[in-house]
Amino acid sequence: MPDWSYHSLFKPLLFRLPGRLARDLTLQAIGGLSRIPGGTIVIRTMGHMEMSPLMASELAGVPLACPVGLSGMLDPKGTAHRALAQFGFGYIELGPVTVRPVVSTAPIERAVEEEAIVYPDGYENPGADAVASRLRKGTGHRLPHFVRLRPMPGSSPQAALEEQRELLSKLAPYAAGFFVDGLAEGWPSDETAAYLKEVRRLTSTAAPGKPVLLYLPQPTSLEELRHYDDTVRSFDGVVLGDAQRELGSRRVRINGSAALSAELHTIRALRQALGPRPAIVAGTAVHEPQDAVALLEAGTSTVLLHSGLVYAGPGLPKRINEAIVHSRITSPNTCAGQPQFHFPPPPSFWANWGWMCLLGLGMIIGGILAWLIAMTSVLLPYDELFLNKSRSEILHFNGHLLHFMSHDRITLAGTMISIGVFYHQLAKHGLRYGFHWARTAVISSCVVGFSSFFLYLGYGYFDPLHAIAAAILLPMLLLTLRGLKDLPSRKPPGVRNDSVWLRAQWGQCCWVVMGFGLGIGGLTICFVGITSVFVSTDLTYLGLTSAELAAWSDKVIPLIAHDRAGFGGALFSLAVAITASALWGVNQGEGWLWHTFLWGGIPGFASGLLVHFHIGYTDFVHLLPVYAALLLYIAGLYLTYPYLVGRHKNPESL
Repeated sequence: MPDWSYHSLFKPLLFRLPGRLARDLTLQAIGGLSRIPGGTIVIRTMGHMEMSPLMASELAGVPLACPVGLSGMLDPKGTAHRALAQFGFGYIELGPVTVRPVVSTAPIERAVEEEAIVYPDGYENPGADAVASRLRKGTGHRLPHFVRLRPMPGSSPQAALEEQRELLSKLAPYAAGFFVDGLAEGWPSDETAAYLKEVRRLTSTAAPGKPVLLYLPQPTSLEELRHYDDTVRSFDGVVLGDAQRELGSRRVRINGSAALSAELHTIRALRQALGPRPAIVAGTAVHEPQDAVALLEAGTSTVLLHSGLVYAGPGLPKRINEAIVHSRITSPNTCAGQPQFHFPPPPSFWANWGWMCLLGLGMIIGGILAWLIAMTSVLLPYDELFLNKSRSEILHFNGHLLHFMSHDRITLAGTMISIGVFYHQLAKHGLRYGFHWARTAVISSCVVGFSSFFLYLGYGYFDPLHAIAAAILLPMLLLTLRGLKDLPSRKPPGVRNDSVWLRAQWGQCCWVVMGFGLGIGGLTICFVGITSVFVSTDLTYLGLTSAELAAWSDKVIPLIAHDRAGFGGALFSLAVAITASALWGVNQGEGWLWHTFLWGGIPGFASGLLVHFHIGYTDFVHLLPVYAALLLYIAGLYLTYPYLVGRHKNPESL
């Protein structure tokens, strides 16, 4: 459920449902997908979250792939942890965890205008035994867990100590560290201080070497903490919690981004009071990438995502990580212990990326030549030799047959030109600057395209022109693969959830749906080509049956099938490039991608539509998929323009 589908399709539907039902449906859906074979690969592919070494961090000595964590209250049963682990998190909080389950069926409320969430019971959790059992069986991911330990509601300090001892005995083997929650139980300050001191001692004994942080519920003032100054300093750090207590109730409120200003003030004050060494975790108010960057610059070690994931979408961790990488590149001194990063000079044209540019140009030239041939003679001499029929004989047999063959070949030619535009642009603006997603897009599309060549051989017809083209272009692909390196983007990422970004999500959705639709169309054409060859509207246009065609020449159907295989394979190859670019390349200021879609789409749509009208094959049902794809294409261009081109224009990206 990437951001483009979340904001355009799922969020409007989910926010019409009760909060608890919407949460459960979402977690069960993505959790169920992650548990089927290949499910996590699908999730990872849709998001394409690649962990850069520049995001490496640590929390109280525990190494993390990135400083973004998942709040425990968002998925208290761990239903979707395997799926969520693919979103770009560095660790997962479990909890609050109590010795026995705390169950609530009361509604979970949304305060949409404030982007807040209200839970009916801040203690709700499945209990220590259930959590330990789940961890013992394996979670399906490798992210470290930090367990938030909490007493049962209404427990005395003495009873709570025994509960903590039991919790530690059950959970210590599986936890990378602990968050100790004890400041919200309403005990007298001296009893609370004694309790926290004893829990700290228990954790040192039960989980030696594992960090223990003190959980600070909202609101906790610095004046309150001064009562526990020595106790606080005995912990490895503090967690500024995400749950704001409601007086006289167990209801808790997870605040929205409006709480960021107060959070930043508290973080700065805590950092000044604690010094540079203890860890500080910010557990609230992160709804935009810039929120996380501001908190990290203020002294936070890591951030925990909760309500931001619900309102901003599942792509928030990835967007935060991209913003962190850019921040560390541009301001390396703000990240202690991080080596300064220097971009290497772009590789020369002949190093790797230039060969893909040439491959793209080759596809464009080949497509233009194929278009000219299909618009004039249609058949090449070796085609007539294979058929053992001349052009005049074909026209005499059926006036539509040659037009029908030209329509397959012209659409193939337009598709080839579109592929060439995408390859050239992805190489020049993606491979050249080390974009991992661009490399994945180009290589995947090329593998599909070159593999589809073998479809021709299945019809007993060897096309020498295609064979020569493949022999020329394949070495260019192999030369492209030399020495490719992944590098972060030089451009600042989008850090706001504003209307321009939200509009781009709808445009991205249009392009992704179009890409998947073209892929299905390409596969369908290939399947039809290797089975019936014709659809019913084809035969209606020709005014013939397959039997009548075969009776006239036993070679004509294999020749048409070979054309269809070529077009279907090329269309699927183009669909791969389009879908990958739409899924992973829509980032702020990437004007070159918008122009790639613009100029890459025109040849394909022009050939697909104009040739049908030129030859009089205008059946509405037959052309309906083309009309739908064209509408999605135009809508995507319109909706993404402000985000890709209109904001932070860069002449080099055009």
